[in-house]
Amino acid sequence: MRSVSEPPVDGDVGDAPRAFATAADVAAGLRSVGYLPDDRIAATVFLAGRLEKPVLVEGPAGTGKTELAKSVAALTGARLIRLQCYEGLDESKALYEWDYRRQLLRIQAGAQAGGEAWDDVEDDIFGEHYLLTRPLLAAIRATEPVVLLVDEVDRLDVETEALLLEVLSDFQVSIPELGTVTATRRPLVFLTSNNSRELSEALKRRCLYLHLDYPSTERERDIVLSRVPGIGERLADRVAQVVRSLRGLELRKRPSVSETLDWARTLVVLGLDDVDAAGVVEHLHVLLKHQSDIELATRELTG
Repeated sequence: MRSVSEPPVDGDVGDAPRAFATAADVAAGLRSVGYLPDDRIAATVFLAGRLEKPVLVEGPAGTGKTELAKSVAALTGARLIRLQCYEGLDESKALYEWDYRRQLLRIQAGAQAGGEAWDDVEDDIFGEHYLLTRPLLAAIRATEPVVLLVDEVDRLDVETEALLLEVLSDFQVSIPELGTVTATRRPLVFLTSNNSRELSEALKRRCLYLHLDYPSTERERDIVLSRVPGIGERLADRVAQVVRSLRGLELRKRPSVSETLDWARTLVVLGLDDVDAAGVVEHLHVLLKHQSDIELATRELTG
């Protein structure tokens, strides 16, 4: 087998995040692209770049985990490569697979041309031209700065999680027909989890850990002000307070930050600068996506 890339060279790994001298620089940079971090988030991103370690971001759905990775990519100018995880995801969709249809056509063409030697055909059909690169391999082979987002890693089967662990340990992939592909520039990796199942200790050990819960009322108000054009401070504060109170109920699904923003935009479109209990009830379908939750919230707001 032959190596198809050279090992990392000092200074080549994670150059984009290393442009930040301090965690405060990270915080200011993320704010400049529309993501409002707290000190813990900024410090974790800073350390991830300096220590070259993946970040495991856990927390409820809709708390900004995916958006954090996207914002870091936007800030650093890195290419974002996303692996969306799901049950049944396997190596062929995460790493690579061969283009079997084109390989078969090549074999047939060789046979029709007078019977090429199999060794010649084999060398050809297992070349780069027939390799279908999937997100993990694409991130490892990239020569430009990359942010790799492994989204909802808790949805993976245990076997695929083990595959991911192997890749993150050495940032290399062995392709039997080609050789070993080793990252020349390590990607900055974010793994997100909604905590639907417990991840392996081996995976956690290789990552920095960041838990993102729903934002405080003050931070959610600031998010609304930054992301919803035309909204006033009074309405933004009221929106954040209402959403905070709804999340305190025993709901099947608590409203996410994105749903908070949808509701805030709805109120702006309607020309409102404040909202009372009746107004909240009228638009609960924007915030809540289960009828039982809407009925519970309605009772609490009107009781």
